[in-house]
Amino acid sequence: MFRKSLVVFSILCAAVLIGCNKTETGNSNSMSDTKSASGTSNSGGSTAASTTSGDKIGIPECDDFLAKYEACVSGKVPEQARAAYANSLKQWKDSWKQLAANPQTKGSLAAACKQAREQQETALKSYGCSW
Repeated sequence: MFRKSLVVFSILCAAVLIGCNKTETGNSNSMSDTKSASGTSNSGGSTAASTTSGDKIGIPECDDFLAKYEACVSGKVPEQARAAYANSLKQWKDSWKQLAANPQTKGSLAAACKQAREQQETALKSYGCSW
């Protein structure tokens, strides 16, 4: 059980660190380059919404967190920083789907999603997001 929890925690930490690292550079020119290279525009459409619409993990805590995170990012995070947040969202979704598909790691996934929610609640308060 400890090993399963450690794997989930390690993946979660990596995703959070990647997301935090990219958000620190959200106002730099490299973010603008990434945005223009991906072809996104400032037309009001959200990158995060197009990334995850209709996808569920199958764990209520995870699905709830992803929906609230996506709503916050698409509605309150400035356009320049959205790509980094959308990338974190995609990484969480992909890794959590893999963990949910494995019976050995599925049991510890709810706790990992709850921890991610708690961390992101704090991180996204500066944008006015509340969960």
